Amino acid sequence: MEEEMTLNALLRRMRAIIAPETGEREAAAIAREIMYNLKGWDLTQLAIRDGDPVSAFTADKALEAARRVAAGEPVQYIFGTARFYGMNFKVTPATLIPRPETAELVDLIIKEYGETKDLRVLDIGTGSGCIAIALRRFLPFPEVTAIDISPEALAVARGNAAALKAPVNFVEEDILRAVPGPERYDIIVSNPPYIADSERASMERNVLDHEPASALFVPDSDPLLFYRAILRYADTTLAPSGRIYFEINPLYAAELSRLAVNVGFASPLILPDSSSRPRFAVISRNPL
Repeated sequence: MEEEMTLNALLRRMRAIIAPETGEREAAAIAREIMYNLKGWDLTQLAIRDGDPVSAFTADKALEAARRVAAGEPVQYIFGTARFYGMNFKVTPATLIPRPETAELVDLIIKEYGETKDLRVLDIGTGSGCIAIALRRFLPFPEVTAIDISPEALAVARGNAAALKAPVNFVEEDILRAVPGPERYDIIVSNPPYIADSERASMERNVLDHEPASALFVPDSDPLLFYRAILRYADTTLAPSGRIYFEINPLYAAELSRLAVNVGFASPLILPDSSSRPRFAVISRNPL
């Protein structure tokens, strides 16, 4: 059992353990996240309690979590929770951990449609349900449907929707084999698998070893596999004035634009993320 120490000393110990794996800046953020998960202390409370003693029990738990992160395990999976769009989402190894870029995708939609009521929304490849639930919570009275091929992911998503009081219609379906029905959607949104297999070598081990590969990777021979399927599905199911919102791989932005035009849509609007990389595509039947 660890000896009693101050919160400041504990945070320094945790950062020292984690930093060789993540770097100093991220180690500091992860150490704070560990304390938030263990004690519910936000940045203000951490500052107020900086010199306070921490129980040996809490220190043991915090340092154990730090060692697991240093061994490559994502902190979100250690505690089974991730923050997204101001909400706590349950996550498991069956679901991707929500990324800041995906929150930017949600921002695009809410800024465009935040005053429009009763939209019909389809989220394809919902995972933890983070996109569908955020849209259900922050758009005015939308009807949201979310599909995923994984029953394990859908179980997590349904639990998140119930916990966050966000009614979403979850459906188990493989978009690569989906047959369009009579439904028409004002918004179709997706963050599908888009990382080429050849990019694995440059990825961090906490992603490669723990997050679901089927939600991340596509073959080098067909990096737009899911976008092609979604665009063909949308050709029938997108309302005449509707829009498609994609998170994309910056390496294939130009290819995606050509694909959308070939399917019959207008040339997409390609938008950058906060790091100035081409990360989002907005697609409609008419030029935007």
